[in-house]
Amino acid sequence: MIILAIETSCDETSVAIVESKERLPAGGQGLKNPSFEILSNIVLSQIKIHKKWGGVVPMVAKREHQKNLIPILGKALRKSNLLISKSEFLISNQIPNSKLKKIQKILEREPELLEQFLKFIPAIRPPKIDAIAVTVGPGLEPALWVGINFAKALALIWNKSIVAVNHMEGHVVASLLGTTSYKVKSKKSKVVEFPALALLVSGGHTELVLIKKWGDYEIIGQTRDDAAGEAFDKTARMLELPYPGGPQIAKQAENFRKYPLTFRMGGWTRREMEKEAFNIKLPRPMIDSKDYDFSFSGLKTAVLYMLRDMKERHINIGDFTPTICNEIQQAIIDVLISKTIKAAKEFSAKSIILGGGVAANQELRAQMKKAVARELTKTTALYLPSAKLTTDNAAMIGAAGYLHAVNGDFAKPEKLKAQGNLTL
Repeated sequence: MIILAIETSCDETSVAIVESKERLPAGGQGLKNPSFEILSNIVLSQIKIHKKWGGVVPMVAKREHQKNLIPILGKALRKSNLLISKSEFLISNQIPNSKLKKIQKILEREPELLEQFLKFIPAIRPPKIDAIAVTVGPGLEPALWVGINFAKALALIWNKSIVAVNHMEGHVVASLLGTTSYKVKSKKSKVVEFPALALLVSGGHTELVLIKKWGDYEIIGQTRDDAAGEAFDKTARMLELPYPGGPQIAKQAENFRKYPLTFRMGGWTRREMEKEAFNIKLPRPMIDSKDYDFSFSGLKTAVLYMLRDMKERHINIGDFTPTICNEIQQAIIDVLISKTIKAAKEFSAKSIILGGGVAANQELRAQMKKAVARELTKTTALYLPSAKLTTDNAAMIGAAGYLHAVNGDFAKPEKLKAQGNLTL
């Protein structure tokens, strides 16, 4: 099965084509061991555009999506060897009037996309795909609608079925794409065994998901306020670091770990530190709570108060930036790993999956590997997606779409809608 996937939930415009390599059992369909080949996965980030505002502006994201979807689709088809131009002598490049009016109606709120669509799509042959997968939520609704409407227009003109995909499920199944698995004290595992536990960590979400089988998800813990990625971004802004904040904090923390004697006291002597009674130590919110929920707003507030106290003492914050960033990062990592290991033990998880943009954090990945090896049994496998597949991309949406398409779970185009707060 070949899936064309579309992702526009936030500030990445992405189109991918993914082919399933699973051999389906005779007489029926199933999901015993889904595996995939990414034929193409084109991602265009808007980070540089949103950088001036220090965060994503929904209507700007929408504008960029409608401007870029057709060029990105062309690149994805070309890379997959599925782009075949029509011959003007053999096939008319006209869309039938009945379909033209429907497409104009579907894309009436995306005029720039409509104009490009009517120029490009009639000039190519319908690609040999089996279905179209599109993100319907969670995310920024203005951005989501662009991808949804684009999928509806393509499905109409190519006569293909649509699969509605939950963006967070995409982050879960990214573990099936270009993944490195670590089987503790044993051989590497290629098959995700159940029950599995997914830690999904991004700018908008932090949640622990119990997976009984593909498609059967239960959120057992989630953030009560700020997500981990949001905490990274907001504390980075307090430290006047560039957007996006997570990678900047990680970079500063790496400097601290490489040169601890240089940065541990920001150039101060130990006596000066003791005289000022100044200690860079931040809380680990809810690390000892009996549930699996998270909270990072308290950490953000603690950083705010610490920086305010430093300013009042006329302490140069820049001298201590690597030290502070290391402590922020470690506080977040400690909570994430502690909750994950605790849940894995309680639910006897055979597999642990790390997903979401924050999963690209190298220190989180390294410390999670050590914690799984130290705390869990030799039958537990840890799945870490390749770093390039942790951020938003359409390949993961295609893989998640396959999990539904293979069982005939398709959406009615007229019922598709953006759901900004959609949950697993």
